[in-house]
Amino acid sequence: MRPRKTFLIAAVLVGWIFTTYLIFLKNFKDPSPPKNQEMVEKVRYLEQNIQLAENNRDKLYREIINILQKEEKTTSTEALPVIVNNVEMGEIPAQISETPPRAEADVALSKFQEKFINDDINSPIIPVLVFACNRLSVNRCLDDLLKHRPRADQFPIIVSQDCDDEATRNMILSYKDNVTLIRQPDQSDITVLPKEKKYKGYYKISRHYGWALRTVFKQGFESVIIVEDDLSVAPDFYEYFLGTYPILKKDRSLWCISAWNDNGKEGLIDSTASDLLYRSDFFPGLGWMMTKELWEELSPKWPKAFWDDWIRQPEQRKERTCIRPELPRTRTFGKVGVSNGLFFDKHLKYIKLSEDFVSFTKMNLTYLQKNIYDEIFLKAVYQSPVVTLDELKRGLVTTKGPVRITYLTKEQYKRATKSLGLMDDFKSGVPRTAYRGVVSFFYNGQRVYLAPNTNWKGYDLTWS
Repeated sequence: MRPRKTFLIAAVLVGWIFTTYLIFLKNFKDPSPPKNQEMVEKVRYLEQNIQLAENNRDKLYREIINILQKEEKTTSTEALPVIVNNVEMGEIPAQISETPPRAEADVALSKFQEKFINDDINSPIIPVLVFACNRLSVNRCLDDLLKHRPRADQFPIIVSQDCDDEATRNMILSYKDNVTLIRQPDQSDITVLPKEKKYKGYYKISRHYGWALRTVFKQGFESVIIVEDDLSVAPDFYEYFLGTYPILKKDRSLWCISAWNDNGKEGLIDSTASDLLYRSDFFPGLGWMMTKELWEELSPKWPKAFWDDWIRQPEQRKERTCIRPELPRTRTFGKVGVSNGLFFDKHLKYIKLSEDFVSFTKMNLTYLQKNIYDEIFLKAVYQSPVVTLDELKRGLVTTKGPVRITYLTKEQYKRATKSLGLMDDFKSGVPRTAYRGVVSFFYNGQRVYLAPNTNWKGYDLTWS
């Protein structure tokens, strides 16, 4: 029995050694493995968190800034660095780390827990991108933005300058670490057809927009607020965009948030309804927020000129809408510019800037979702009594509630808008501020809807 038992033990031992050897060959590929298993686990942890950081960079940047402030004291929260390779950036404030954000993220990753990296839709980092050229009055815009800015780390201000105007550049740099200056590097002339020579400025603007948006979104931001250097902003400008940011991210039928109302003149708006917001098929611009996702869609086909008219075309809009306010949160003071003051004296200088502070982040804005809004808004429009333009103008309307003026043709629409002081033009067939053809405004203290019939079939591209 003893030889048999010895044989069995030997067989088991050989089998165990052989099995261990096979497992060893399967799992061990590096001829010189790290001896410190703890170090291996740390490397794996960093790799996982680096991937998380790529997907959630906005939140990460804020935590990096906080940690570097507390532990290294080398980074200022007054301006988030926008470092672009091979692009002249102007003077970078001494308080700002010149290390690219990605490198800073890699260094600081080990100090974070996953809870710090998760994206927070209610507390995003949204840079304000200010487009500047040669207006020294850019200081009015920057003063407003800084005056009302609630948090520097959440709303870094980036000024993108075209034109190479030294006086304007020095004005921007005088704000030191409160803003970050980037400069459009391509100052070459643009060749256009002789008949389009007077529009050359619009070609340069489009080139500038394309470069600046590409540059900023390359830094990993999920959204950006776009402002031009001739805009003043309302006290709740930032609160407005923070409050509407979640719905922009969630509602696929939206593609922008705008602070502008094209008909936002005194007498045409309800000054008591500073919290009232609308959906609009018309892209307003003039202080607006877009997402990185939209930029990635538009950037490959970005136009050479007239970008704002281009973006309003059906091919780009794709029946998506913007949110806009009853009371404007921006107001332009730029009479002199590429458009040579078009509309300014007649219209734009009368736009009323909201003076109230509305806590949009504490409001329930779900009524702006398409399925809810369409039912509520269209019901309000088409249940209101119909009156004529003449009755409204002569004060013969007896009802105190909302009323409706019907238009069937382009000529009827333009006659009504000119008579009432509304902007009367169309872009790709869409009237300014319109939603499903309806333009909402105030007249003599009464809500009025200028609306097509209930069987409206959509916008007519010939109405332009």
